[in-house]
Amino acid sequence: MEKHEVGEVFTITDENDEEMEVEVLASINIEGTEYVAVGFVDDIQEDTEADIDVFFLKVDSEGDFSAVESDEEFDKVSAAFDEIMDEEEI
Repeated sequence: MEKHEVGEVFTITDENDEEMEVEVLASINIEGTEYVAVGFVDDIQEDTEADIDVFFLKVDSEGDFSAVESDEEFDKVSAAFDEIMDEEEI
């Protein structure tokens, strides 16, 4: 399975079938599942880091992205990414 690299840019389609470019900000493997934290490319280019909307996507074995569905899963992924971000700032 291909790991997504930080800085990689790809296009996703939202629920309104609009395409948006997102950039991988971080990647993490939790219990055998890869998740990526992404932000919109437009936001990253315009804003300081504090203003970027970050969201998480789950990567399946085919390399396709899907939304994190449950609150429980979101909380787990969010906490894991928070730990990574804190470590990188030290």
